[in-house]
Amino acid sequence: MTNSHEKMIIIGAGAAGFTAAIYAARANLSPVVLAGLQPGGQLTITTDVENYPGFAEVVQGPWLMQEMQQQSENVGTRVIYDIATSIETDTHPMRVKLDGGDTMTADTIVIATGAQARWLGLESENTFNGRGVSACATCDGFFYKERDVLVVGGGNTAVEEALYLSNLCKSVTLIHRRDSLRAEQILQERLFKQPNVSIEWNYNITEILGDDTGVTAVSLKSTTDDSEKQISAHGVFVAIGHDPATKPFQDILDLDNEGYILVKSGTTLTSQTGVFAAGDCVDKIYRQAVTAAGMGCMAALDAEKYLASLDD
Repeated sequence: MTNSHEKMIIIGAGAAGFTAAIYAARANLSPVVLAGLQPGGQLTITTDVENYPGFAEVVQGPWLMQEMQQQSENVGTRVIYDIATSIETDTHPMRVKLDGGDTMTADTIVIATGAQARWLGLESENTFNGRGVSACATCDGFFYKERDVLVVGGGNTAVEEALYLSNLCKSVTLIHRRDSLRAEQILQERLFKQPNVSIEWNYNITEILGDDTGVTAVSLKSTTDDSEKQISAHGVFVAIGHDPATKPFQDILDLDNEGYILVKSGTTLTSQTGVFAAGDCVDKIYRQAVTAAGMGCMAALDAEKYLASLDD
């Protein structure tokens, strides 16, 4: 086991983490990024990225994350492929325990661990992920212009995704396992007014069907009887929620009732002095790579200001 001290440790290697690292490294803070076992965040499972500023042509998500990592390393970031299992904030410097057994200390910590979309758990869902199956209408809806798509879920996220897609797609079918939606009433009213939106009540998706071109249809099974049917579609948007990767911090930082880290409004300051948070582990509204990167920048600047106050 080894112990090392760092000015700044960044936990997480997505758009927020690497942007924080770029800004911190350029401020001579020599940041260390704990990248886990699969760096790159949700963009590593995103194929075509068309909405990240600065690229006139479509780029690939994994390539974009490789570029962010390389940029951060070029300006002085060190990347360690280990997982932070816990942090201790009641000591100064703070302590970070790693899955490999090492312990690191830090003057400041930036948490950028992101969130993962909840999936249906179907093998066919994995098969067609990125080829007709998505968890983000804002990211991928453009590719289904004037096509038929399905949205799975019944909460605010599902209805918002369906509304967004209704402005792009030929038809949107919302599939919900119950006979009523959990979404806010005002959203439901907007949804019911859309002429190209229909709802399949009391159904679960049991299989996603397709071929070399991508998704072509889904199989549904009733939740009230044993009836089954198929619906043709080009895209399936799964909108059954996200899980923030914040479990190691649940007894240390203030979280909301869904597990997202609470920060002071307009900043990245958490409930613990010297600990900052950015990206999808904080943001459950926008959840875009560009907003995560923006928050990563904010976290680095907030942390730099905090470190300057320690020197004073």
